[in-house]
Formats: sequence, structure tokens, C-alpha cells
Amino acid sequence: MEYKVEELSPVKRKVTVDVGVEEVQAALAATVALYRRDADIKGFRKGKVPSSVVEAKFRKQIHGEATSDLINFHINEIMGELGLSPLSRIDVDAKEMVREEPFSYSFSFEIAPKFDLPEYKGLAVEEEEVAVDPQQVEDVVERIRQNMAKTVIIKEERPVVSGDIAVIDFQAFQNGQAMEGIAANKFELPLGEGNSLPEFEDIVVGMTPGQSAERELTFPPDFINDKLAGQTVNMQVTLHAIKVRQLPDVDDDFAELAGGYKSVQDLKDAIQKSYSSTRAQLVKGDAQKKLLDQIKAQVSFELPQSVVEEQIDKQVVELQGKLERQGKSLASLGRTPQELRAEQRPMAEEVVKSSLVLLAIAAAEGLNVEPQEVDLVLQKMAASTGQDFHSIKDYYEQHNLMIPLKDRVLADKAMEIVYSHAQVAKVPAVQGEATA
Repeated sequence: MEYKVEELSPVKRKVTVDVGVEEVQAALAATVALYRRDADIKGFRKGKVPSSVVEAKFRKQIHGEATSDLINFHINEIMGELGLSPLSRIDVDAKEMVREEPFSYSFSFEIAPKFDLPEYKGLAVEEEEVAVDPQQVEDVVERIRQNMAKTVIIKEERPVVSGDIAVIDFQAFQNGQAMEGIAANKFELPLGEGNSLPEFEDIVVGMTPGQSAERELTFPPDFINDKLAGQTVNMQVTLHAIKVRQLPDVDDDFAELAGGYKSVQDLKDAIQKSYSSTRAQLVKGDAQKKLLDQIKAQVSFELPQSVVEEQIDKQVVELQGKLERQGKSLASLGRTPQELRAEQRPMAEEVVKSSLVLLAIAAAEGLNVEPQEVDLVLQKMAASTGQDFHSIKDYYEQHNLMIPLKDRVLADKAMEIVYSHAQVAKVPAVQGEATA
């Protein structure tokens, strides 16, 4: 096997590989031997089938596997000799090997760009002092009250209003036919909280228990359910009862139920401490970003475009999830996929550049990541999402996500090096920004 390397750009390499007939024959023979060992063909004892018969029967599988195995073996060998670590997937351009013929193929990949790091220690940066507005503590207490509220049916005869919880039956009809999946019995609908379509709530508001109503309802064009988006239905609603929330008093019993605190003051102190801790991480993160921006401003290099495209993919998926949580779809933005990706590109390029700079600092500092450090990150993910640690780890391993995760941990360690050597000047928090 012989190969040559082409530098297509500062970050892209192409390797062309030439394989002699002897190596082709050996690779095919090795794969045929594996198939021959387990081949069960009528008229022959298992393991005694002639190689020519085995190859004739399983030719497509044998030649495909032999080609893939040989290419993978070569790639590992060549990359080791070159001392290169691809940032992107390796794209292979190859046909299938043919007996008694030489074999050639190529593969390409992107690598981290080479650049000179500027001074990254001793940089000056301002960091806001940690401050928590007392009103924020009170807001948390109020949210806890709302979460602990009990709902009770009111006996008063009155119309349902915004802020109530309407207990309803509803069914959608189209062309006189009941629509499957758009119906419910004794459904509790909180009004005025923005969790349902305003047009649907408008049907309910003003009704009294025992009353039924029917009205046309048009779903918005950007409704998350594509089958319903823009559709007009007849919605029939019956109001059974009105519920209201009864909030608990803020006393020591409330503090006990809220988390086992002995008093309301203990609860507020705990909230204050949590806010302070969260705020400290936020202002530190802001200072770290300023430091990294200083470093990035002093370097310029070509970005690996496949890595940028992968980052754009990730951002689009995150945007889609955010919109879906709001009951919307990507189509609601009114942009083509190409326009959407173009909008996401500047942010993706900044993310990729930040990562490459931090990985370069990690290399300069001789940093590494131990397996247990990666496991710790996965354990935190599992705890925060309620998933099983081993399931998450298996997913990351099966989807080739362990290397990106390791790089993220390495980048975080590099950022800590930069921050720990920085000249950090504390400044008062900006009015209205002392939040967590």
C-alpha cells in the first residue's frame, strides 16, 4: 500500500491510496475464510465448503466487507503515521475491490488549523459583583405558593373569567364529522396563562357551569401540528365547573412543606444562597467570554466548514425545540431552510472558533481529560434529566459523541486556566441585571 497526501486547504487534507494486487487478493482471501468457517451450504459439511463456492454464493457481502475492512485498516495506519486527528468525519471515495486488479481509493477530512496563540495569561477583565434583589427572593416564594396551591370548585354562580380553571368537555368537528384526537372530557383548562390558544379560551370565558357553546375556531398557520395549521373547525365546549386556586399562607408550616425548612426566614436564606451561587456562575461566565473574545480578536484562521455545518445543524435543532415548546414550528419564522442556516452561520462560526482556540490553549498547557471526568459530566446529565447514566453513556458512544464531549471538557479546563491567571476587577452590578 502506498499513499500521498494533498493539502486542499489549511484545514482540509485528501489522501489517495494505491493498493497492489497481492494485498487485494489477501484481503479477499481473509474475508472468504471467515465466511467459509460458518457457511452452511447443501451438499457440503460445515467448514468444508470450497472457497470458490463460498465466494460465488456470498460475493456481494464478501467483496463489500473486505473493501471496508481494508480501508478502515489503512485509515487507522495512515492517520497514525501522519499524526493527525480529524475534526470532522472521514469521507471515503471508493469503489469495490476486484480480484486480480489493483485497487485505488481516496479519503478526505478536516483538521484543526495551525495558528500562533497570543498571550492568554494575565489579561485584564471586569466582572460584576454578585448582587441579589430582595424582590427576586419574594418572587420565588410566590412561585412556590402557586405550585403548592390547591384547586377547589367554587359554589358561587358566576361566569368563568381569566385566572380561573375551567373544567370542560370539548370536541372539534369538521364537515360534520368528529375529529379524532381533538377532544377531551373533564379537561382542566387554566385561563389567562398563555398555555392554550387565545381563540379557544375566548369560547370558554364568560360561560357558566352547565352551559354549552359552539364556535368556529381557526388554527394559526404556524400551529405546531401541521395537519391542523390553518384549518377551521367547529369547536363544541361544555363547562362543567369552575375551579380556583387557594394559596397557602406564608408561615412556618409553608416553609416546612416547601423543603423542610424550620422557618420562612430559613427558606428565604436558602433562596438567597441559591441565587447568589447561580449569579456568581453567570457573572464568571460573562467574564470568561470577555477574556476569550480578547484572545480570539488576535488570531485569524480558516475554519473547518464541516464542523461549522455540524454546529449550524445543532443550533437549528435547538431553535426548533424552543419554538415547539411555544407551540410553533420553524415554518412560523417565514424563512427558507437556506435563509435560516445563513442566519445561524455567524454564531456557529464564533462557537467553532472559540472551541478551536481553547483546544489550542489546552494543547499548549498539556491538559488532558481522564475517562472519569467525562463520566462525571454524563452523571450530571443523567441527574438533571432523570435518565439512567449507562443509557446516556451508551447513546454517546453509539452516536460517536464521546470525542466532542471530551473536547468540551478539555475546552472548559483551558478556559479555567485563562480565568485563573486573569486580572479580574470587580465592578458594581448594572441596575436591573442582578438576576439569576
